[in-house]
Amino acid sequence: MDSKQSPVPRRDRRIFVAGLALALAAFPALAQKKYDPGASDSEIVIGNIVPYSGPASGYAIVGKTMAAYFDKVNAEGGINGRKVRFISLDDGYNPAKTVEQARKLVEQEKVLFIVGSLGTAQNTAIQKYMNGRKVPQLFVASGAAKWNDPKHFPWTIGFNPSYETEGKTYGKHLAETKPDAKIAVLFQNDDLGKDYVRGFKAGLGPKAKDMIAAEASFEVSDPTIDSQILTLKGSGANVIVYFATPKATAQALKKVGELGWRPVQYLSSVSVSIDAVLKPAGFDNAKGAISTNFMKEPGDRQWQNGPEFKDWQAFMTKYNAGSSQTDSLGVYAASLAQLTTVVLKNMGDDLTRENVMKQASRLDTALPMMLPGIRIRTTPDDYRAIRQLELITFDGARWTPSGKIYGD
Repeated sequence: MDSKQSPVPRRDRRIFVAGLALALAAFPALAQKKYDPGASDSEIVIGNIVPYSGPASGYAIVGKTMAAYFDKVNAEGGINGRKVRFISLDDGYNPAKTVEQARKLVEQEKVLFIVGSLGTAQNTAIQKYMNGRKVPQLFVASGAAKWNDPKHFPWTIGFNPSYETEGKTYGKHLAETKPDAKIAVLFQNDDLGKDYVRGFKAGLGPKAKDMIAAEASFEVSDPTIDSQILTLKGSGANVIVYFATPKATAQALKKVGELGWRPVQYLSSVSVSIDAVLKPAGFDNAKGAISTNFMKEPGDRQWQNGPEFKDWQAFMTKYNAGSSQTDSLGVYAASLAQLTTVVLKNMGDDLTRENVMKQASRLDTALPMMLPGIRIRTTPDDYRAIRQLELITFDGARWTPSGKIYGD
């Protein structure tokens, strides 16, 4: 027998070569890096818009803390070998300015996406623009129901529990604990306030009309809400709910106290900041106020010996020394930045805007400073990130948890 190996038939040789070529071609494809504007081998550029000035400047800590968190990320080596350049701009809580700043971030700064931008009217003003440009409007810092609309606005996803869910929680709690209450409602005359009111009435149920003694609205640009508070006091209500942002809530708490009126008070979760709301209002005026939370309060002693709190405190001390460590907004903003980091890590080398939304809409994760049992969950058909809330009460110095969880 001939010791030489029989030659491979020509047809089989062609099949082998073609198969080898396909196999070799597959490996570069798997390793290929994909970039949209705002991404490169060395950098990821993301944008943010918050009110550093104007009537809601108490929220400035959100932008400052997010920036500080990405400083920490960069100091520790970045994300998948890339540094994050975080560009945070001021809109003064003015929707027209929000549009201007969004255009600057997208068209001039060429950000990969915008994250954690604050305000309902402000994000509404840029929602069509962001979706038209197919630039992710990620983890909107607002609880409006409209952020959960993947069919019509697939490039916008929220972070906060919805205002309707929160309002419903207060309504249910009142219906359970004080069914004969006479309720006064102060609400901001925009989507934020209206979503809260709609949920609140749903939570009260069939008795809503009988239980609500008076309602008063205000514009966010109003210098004071004194006249509204006087009107609501005149209704004889023994409960008042504030569906408002920090400035108006602080004014309302203070005015109610000055009038010697002592109703049970409910505060929307967007206005529970000790530094931005309760201190200006006066702790005595806020004592006994009820709200909701989904995060570990920095003033709550039960968390202060835990590793999660100590890590957050160390981060704030090292990277964000100018911001308060008693303000829950510092926890909120750090959590926003942490969730953004999770999305970016999960993206690997596919740094496209499409993959931003793919990863952001497929989350199932817990964040260190979230309350036990509360997870971030999103699906392509349901963009609601946080669906549960715990009732909390202000004891005159800090917010204390009730242990009662409401929500899905």
